[in-house]
Amino acid sequence: MIELDIEKLNKKLRDKSPDQIIEWALGLSNKKIVTTSFGVYSAILLSTISKHDNNINVVWCDTLYNLPSTYDHASSLIEKYRLNIKKYQPLISKQEVEKTIGLPNVEDDNHAVFSEVVKLEPFRRALEETDPEVWFTNIRVRQTELRDKKDILSYSKNGILKVSPFYWWTDADLDVYLKENNLPKNYDYFDPIKALQNRECGIHLQ
Repeated sequence: MIELDIEKLNKKLRDKSPDQIIEWALGLSNKKIVTTSFGVYSAILLSTISKHDNNINVVWCDTLYNLPSTYDHASSLIEKYRLNIKKYQPLISKQEVEKTIGLPNVEDDNHAVFSEVVKLEPFRRALEETDPEVWFTNIRVRQTELRDKKDILSYSKNGILKVSPFYWWTDADLDVYLKENNLPKNYDYFDPIKALQNRECGIHLQ
């Protein structure tokens, strides 16, 4: 575990650009990952971090329930930035998931089981295999109640240092960045685990 005074550092990092934050955090450890769902603004973090470390493990927990447009978006970014993708999927097929669990909505009792099978277990497996000390994420303030309590730096439950370079950026800020840098936006992204924009997808509760 990397032990830092994150409260003090967060105050200093607020004046830094995402590039500066990433460059600083990459120097903390050789054991690092960046997670992505290839969501709406995924091109921003992935294009930025690839400029600094093109060999970083990019962990993608593919639930098997992404829309075709998201798979196209992922393929495009993986090819363009030559991402070192580590893709994790459920241990059972989509057909078996639907046969044994179904595709429950967030109010169904089976939703917790569905979440465990298609996202949480694959993500824990990803952490076990990559064993990171530094975890780059694209979480931002105003997304969910949990994320409002975080900052640029935070710790996961098992002591991984989470770095969110764009934490204080608004959607409007990111839209400007996309336009200025000619980056794609995944307008159709949908996560069946999260379902609602103000719900957690699960991995940031780990």
